[in-house]
Amino acid sequence: MNAKILTKENLLSFVQNLIKTGEVVGVTKKDGKFAFDHLKRASDLVLDYDVTLLPPKKYVMPQRETLIKFNVKPEVKVEAVVEATPFTLIGVHPYDLKAINQLDRLFEENHVDTNYMKRREQATIIAVTPTRASKWSFWSSMNSIFVETGFDLLLTDIGGRYAVEIGTAHGDELLKKHAKFEEAAPADIEKLESIRSALPKMCSADRKINALTHEMTAILEIHRKSELWEKRAEKCYSCGSCNLICPTCYCFDVKEEIDLNLKDGSRYRVWDGCLLEDFAKIGSGENFREKRADRFRHRFFRKWSYLAAKLTEPACVGCGRCSSVCLPDIADPVKVINELKEEK
Repeated sequence: MNAKILTKENLLSFVQNLIKTGEVVGVTKKDGKFAFDHLKRASDLVLDYDVTLLPPKKYVMPQRETLIKFNVKPEVKVEAVVEATPFTLIGVHPYDLKAINQLDRLFEENHVDTNYMKRREQATIIAVTPTRASKWSFWSSMNSIFVETGFDLLLTDIGGRYAVEIGTAHGDELLKKHAKFEEAAPADIEKLESIRSALPKMCSADRKINALTHEMTAILEIHRKSELWEKRAEKCYSCGSCNLICPTCYCFDVKEEIDLNLKDGSRYRVWDGCLLEDFAKIGSGENFREKRADRFRHRFFRKWSYLAAKLTEPACVGCGRCSSVCLPDIADPVKVINELKEEK
């Protein structure tokens, strides 16, 4: 393993140098919670967090994004818009990076999504190995403990210092240009491997899905008509919070608006979610999933069956955010999958 070593002081200097040269987004602490935000000072960066409120997905797939600008007077003119500028994203946990890797594959297949891919190409990602897990996390059940691709640099706290693994030539160049580092000694590598081997135990023992990844799709298919869907959906608010907080959800709605001058306008897209009541409504007024139970079931089939067939793995990384924001406590995948498996 080829790794470099940064002291915590040198890491802060490295981050401050990045801030001086461009846009940097990192994890910050807000009212006892953690959130990705634009960094003005390296000292604001927090790397020993459990989970952020929103996933870093929002920086490669914004909540609102302009696609086209147009004029209708004095003549019709249409201009495609790609809002993509270079930025650095620091502090991404492996499960969130795995989610971004999945989005890369989904937006790249068939008809390439230019807006997403351009923004993704502009992103420099500095990932970090978790030092703790939230009480809702179950990433150890979802093969999301570690990722081998998607990052430019990967930081691991080895006690007073950080081991830095290089993922791309760009990451190597950044490190050489902006950081003071030393080569990792055998003892450093041993410490790094010891920390990594302990990661599976970081998630709470009761936050475990009692099924192998390849079994989950079969479990859903067997229980497609289970009473569980109706029972849980009785409490569903159809608020869509579990959609909007999810790092792998990528559904969007496209809208157009005309300015007050009645000459200029734009087409834009915004996040959408399959738990929202109008998600499956079409122009004629028909709604293909009008019932809450149908929408609730669809979300699980979408994550654990339909997308799993495309990705060869569930579109869930075990971050636990959906469980943490669901007021009636019905969205927790750990409880749903385990309950289905126990059904006869």
